[in-house]
Amino acid sequence: MTAGDLAGIATLEIGGSRGPEGWIEWTLRNYEQYGFGLWVIETHAGDFVGDCGLTMQDVEGEQLVEVGWHVRTPLRRQGYASEAARCVRDAARDAGVGHLVAIIRPNNIASQGVATKIGLALKREVHAHGGPALVFGADLTAQDEPT
Repeated sequence: MTAGDLAGIATLEIGGSRGPEGWIEWTLRNYEQYGFGLWVIETHAGDFVGDCGLTMQDVEGEQLVEVGWHVRTPLRRQGYASEAARCVRDAARDAGVGHLVAIIRPNNIASQGVATKIGLALKREVHAHGGPALVFGADLTAQDEPT
C-alpha cells in the first residue's frame, strides 16, 4: 500500500480518526516496525476492492497479531474478504506467527462469518478502539487449518 492507493482507500469504510492518508501512513509504519501490514486487494483486471493484511493491535494491554480486511461496499458478499483473509492467515503461519486474531464489532455479522471461514473462533468480548468488540482467534501451529 502506497500513497498511490489513496483514491481507493478513500472509498473504504475504515472508521476511526486516521482518515485515508493516515491509514496509509499507519500501514507503512506497521511495515517499518513489524515487517508486515495491509495489502491492497484488486481484481484480476486491476480494479480496487479493498485491503487485507496483518497489523499489531493492543487488546487490553496485550499485543496481538490481527488479520483485518475492508472491502468496498458494492463488492461485499462476493468472497473477496474470505479469499484475501485466508491468504493472509496462510502467510502469517508461514512467517511463524503462532496466534492470529480478528477484532470485530458485535454488529458486523459478515466479518464474523469471514473470521469463522478462515478458522478463527470467538474467544472473548473486549472494549477496543472505542467500543465493544469480539476477539476471534486461532492457534496457527495446528496442522489442519480450514481452507
